[in-house]
Amino acid sequence: MKSAGTRNLSPRPALYTLDYESLVGVLEIAGSDEAVYSILFNDEDAAVNVQREDTPNVLLDCYEQLDEYFKGKRHEFTFPYIFEGTAFQKDVWNALTTISYGKTGSYKDIAVAIGNEKAIRAVGSANGRNKLSIVIPCHRIIGSNGKLTGYAGGLWRKEWLLQHENTFKKE
Repeated sequence: MKSAGTRNLSPRPALYTLDYESLVGVLEIAGSDEAVYSILFNDEDAAVNVQREDTPNVLLDCYEQLDEYFKGKRHEFTFPYIFEGTAFQKDVWNALTTISYGKTGSYKDIAVAIGNEKAIRAVGSANGRNKLSIVIPCHRIIGSNGKLTGYAGGLWRKEWLLQHENTFKKE
């Protein structure tokens, strides 16, 4: 009988959370001392996680940069973050970061950018699994016909974010 074997997995670092109250709802920032893992809309009626003495600097930097974004002062993010997904998903998410502030693209544009023109539906699926809202700008993806398409945070938020960026984009 074969043994199932064991793998030596390194433990995931301690996770911290911090909430940012934006104009479109609460964003829960989650990460470690080293990087941010997720920024997701929190629509639950839960208490807001506020800064604590042990809140890592990387989460504080993310919070500050999100604040600057919502004030129209920041167009790019520089804090460290980590993608958690398949190689294909990471390719899609990296391609999303090439869509400039105030601009839009389509699922087909992303499929072409990653060299897999026929993967439009798979790109849409990967887009929907993005855990770094706003920073990995999946809200900038619209339909090929120019219409708004699905957004995990809700279409009303997508519309608001696109209008916000159009208001503050540099020509």
